[in-house]
Amino acid sequence: MAFHVFVHRSATAVIRRIAVLLVLVLAVGACNRDTPLFLVKAVAAGVPSSAPFFDENQGLGRDDAQVTARTAHGGLQQGDTPGLYGGSKQPTVCDVERLKRFLTDPANDRKAQAWATALSLTTDEIPGYLDRLTPVLLRHDTLVKNHDYKKGKAVPFDALLQTGIAILVDERGLPAVKCSCGNPLRPFEGDTTRIKVEFDDRNEEWKGYEESSVVAVRPATRKVERLALVDVHEPDRGVTRPVGTTGEEDTAFDTRERRPVPDLAGATFGQASRQLTDEGLAVAFAGGGLPPDGARVTASDPPAGTELRFGEYVTLSVAGGSSGGSTSAPPDSGSSPATRDPSASTPRTPSGSSPSGSNPSGPTSGSGSPGPSGPGPSSSGPSGSGPGSSGPTASGPSSSGPSSSGPSSSGPGPTSGPPSSGTSSTAPPASDPPPSSSPPASARPPTTSSAPPPPPPPPSPSSPPRTSSSPPPVISSAPPPGTSGPATSRSATDDPSTASTSA
Repeated sequence: MAFHVFVHRSATAVIRRIAVLLVLVLAVGACNRDTPLFLVKAVAAGVPSSAPFFDENQGLGRDDAQVTARTAHGGLQQGDTPGLYGGSKQPTVCDVERLKRFLTDPANDRKAQAWATALSLTTDEIPGYLDRLTPVLLRHDTLVKNHDYKKGKAVPFDALLQTGIAILVDERGLPAVKCSCGNPLRPFEGDTTRIKVEFDDRNEEWKGYEESSVVAVRPATRKVERLALVDVHEPDRGVTRPVGTTGEEDTAFDTRERRPVPDLAGATFGQASRQLTDEGLAVAFAGGGLPPDGARVTASDPPAGTELRFGEYVTLSVAGGSSGGSTSAPPDSGSSPATRDPSASTPRTPSGSSPSGSNPSGPTSGSGSPGPSGPGPSSSGPSGSGPGSSGPTASGPSSSGPSSSGPSSSGPGPTSGPPSSGTSSTAPPASDPPPSSSPPASARPPTTSSAPPPPPPPPSPSSPPRTSSSPPPVISSAPPPGTSGPATSRSATDDPSTASTSA
């Protein structure tokens, strides 16, 4: 009996677990269905476009269907990635001058208008724009936003261009024109991991196609002066092509030459990418997408010092979102080294905020007076009206606005009282050094109460007469001491002294 109960309970537990798993599977499937796929039209090399801007029979550009697709690390590639594009010994793969003549011909004004609109240009900007483009061959199956010419307009659609198609790229390395038909191209804006490629009778699935190996190009972080290409027929031969040229100024180099991976730890992702590009190495990122240019590089794979061939990938790891605040400083600093910018920027922000902004100005205006009571003013800036008052009345308040405003706000009774009662009372404190040094000491009861004892002895000889005449003034000045006894009593004693002398 017990055995049957055990079997029954076990079976019930298993059924419950299966039910939970089914619910999870259905939930995940529902989430995936909610995320739409990007429908992409396949465009094979050498296959004419169904709606071209330019008649492909005119030989504007020539694709090379014999080029084999290369494996890329990651779906996103920057436009200046070494070896991203290819070249060959053929004189030209794209006749840029012919395309320029076609688009500037008044007879083709309607096409020129649609063509320029697709690239956010005006028709007047077309010649200069074409002069800055560079012909290359694709070495990867590449996602783009293509445009057909239909009913007088450029109609956009997402497309996958096969390896070997000839295109023109701009100064950031972005695909700009499909050479064979002249159709304008823009960057693919979708998720490279969620695409559905549509092949048809004319554009059949080509050999070597793998959905996981397609790439989309993102703009380089800077304008490119020269493109580092690889000969599509001789991979050991590299080609350096100045931007805006069509191959007549190419220079060759050996791609087999080894180059060390630089030490990139601590640099920003943008700086590391540029450094690797200058070394002829490609950038890969350990994660989906590309991180912000300001993200801090923590490591590289392979590590620094490893020697690689031209165009081989270096995978960068960057710090997480916790470095968001600190990584915003390097971009503002321009192209200066990463290690200097952050260190220089972090001290500047605190120093510029309050301490160095206020304190330096305070001490410099009254360096002699703050000396003994240094801790006092530093601990209480506003209440540190003492430095302003202890120093000469002309230098302290006039030199530092905060000190002048501090006394007026912190002690309106004592400071405003004497001036209102009589301006002559303010003059004597400025003229008599000992009394002027003692009031600031009383303004700071905690720290300077012990320091003033030396000053009182000098006035002691004159104190007896003051004490003899002090009773009447003390009675008359009794109300002010309500706020600060020491300060008002001393100011009162000063006033009686002046009154007795004048009498």
